[in-house]
Amino acid sequence: MSAAGTPIALVTGAAQGIGAAIAARLAADGRAVAANDRVASAKLDAVCAATGAIPAVADLADHDAVLAMVARLEEQGHTVEVLVANGAVEAMGDFLEQPEDEFWHQVDVNLTGSFSLVQGVLPGMRALGHGRIVLLSSIWAITGYPRAVAYSASKAGLISLTKSLARELGPEDITVNAIAPGCIDSPQIEVDAADMGMTLDDLRAFYAAKTAMERVGQPEEIASLCSFLASDGAAGYVGQVIQPNGGAQFGWA
Repeated sequence: MSAAGTPIALVTGAAQGIGAAIAARLAADGRAVAANDRVASAKLDAVCAATGAIPAVADLADHDAVLAMVARLEEQGHTVEVLVANGAVEAMGDFLEQPEDEFWHQVDVNLTGSFSLVQGVLPGMRALGHGRIVLLSSIWAITGYPRAVAYSASKAGLISLTKSLARELGPEDITVNAIAPGCIDSPQIEVDAADMGMTLDDLRAFYAAKTAMERVGQPEEIASLCSFLASDGAAGYVGQVIQPNGGAQFGWA
């Protein structure tokens, strides 16, 4: 593109949970926000109404759809200055029983989706002369997690993607960092609870007992970290994997 548009922050998976909290925090910081989700929905509309965000619908597993989403934002006069790649899917189950297409769908959304997003927004960041990219990984990328092999592997790939991109893009004042949260009280833990045969309250207690803080994290805590990493004050953070996990110690023996 020949000229940069108005800077905007793009948050994926923003219809609920951590993504909605990030969109709200960046909007409160005074940033213009584009809120992405896979499909249009009442939840996404509510987030946009509350934050003033622009809806940006695209399936992260569809490379062409992601590029088209970024192109639509640019046609509307916006250039993505901050990318927070939060959208993800998780499916749990016995490794030998996991269908191949279920494995690859998690990789396509969680890992390849971030690849597509960065490819889409990078020309605009270069036109602006700077940018901030935050990829949401997971504690399971570092420790592993039983019955969540595909999810853990895809999130581990994001760490390598972060470190490599950070070194490639750092000279252009485009920083790339990853956040690897512990258990966060968001809709995603419903998948864990169902797989473990627990109520949500029992699962929260189970995870809380494995942390030094004796509680699960809140979406707003991750949003606060995203706010910092998007700021000028975080310019020295390059290729970092930050782990807000409450001092979690997970053992599965």
